[in-house]
Amino acid sequence: MQTASTEKRVVVEPNPGALAARVADRFLARLRARTRNGRVAHIALTGGSMGAAVLRATADHPRCAEIDWSLVHFWWGDERFVRRDDADRNALQSRQALLDRITVPDANVHEIAASDSGLTLDEAAEAYAAELARYATGEHPWPSFAVCFLGVGPDGHIASLFPDRPEVTVTDAAALPVRDSPKPPPERVTLTRPVLNASKRVWLVLTGADKASALGLALAGASYANVPAAGAKGRKRTIFFVDEAAASEVSPDLIDPTY
Repeated sequence: MQTASTEKRVVVEPNPGALAARVADRFLARLRARTRNGRVAHIALTGGSMGAAVLRATADHPRCAEIDWSLVHFWWGDERFVRRDDADRNALQSRQALLDRITVPDANVHEIAASDSGLTLDEAAEAYAAELARYATGEHPWPSFAVCFLGVGPDGHIASLFPDRPEVTVTDAAALPVRDSPKPPPERVTLTRPVLNASKRVWLVLTGADKASALGLALAGASYANVPAAGAKGRKRTIFFVDEAAASEVSPDLIDPTY
């Protein structure tokens, strides 16, 4: 049985704008608590429209300047293997939304190699696993993220772990190359489930009626292989931040009005 702290909970806001503001506020509160006594915070970011919206709301928040960003390290749950200046690249979106607007050391921003970096797709995945290992915990060869942001696709995918694909079940690697992705672009690098689930907090952010079915299945305990979002679980908390359109199939007893 899940305890109250690890149970999956749902936070609902009326629309995407309100949701981004809510998540940004919680994010800054968590960062402030984590770094207050000089502790380092490792954060895994996600791409997509809501991932960028949350980061823009974070940059615009009045408490953003209160964070010692030198104590925060940024990573990505997955990346599109495209050129560094390609608009599809998650890291570029994150830089435009937040990272270029705060004082964070370059060494704290851990991008996955781009297609024009000189590395092959396989080498990019290997290099990212090696970079993660530089910040290994005693338990795992990767850092434990204080917050891991994840988007959720209409098919229930998270990061670049897609339903019924071999990457979903891999447990002996930190990062994997993805080829022939069902969602373009076809080549990507993704973190694996063990890395994502070693996070202290997993925050899944999703909006729109087209996500309602995936959310319902994830909360109902669907097979992780069929609905990867169902297997996302933080060690301390797992929160689905959603708008009202995405929450249409959520049981009221799973909604947390206070978090």
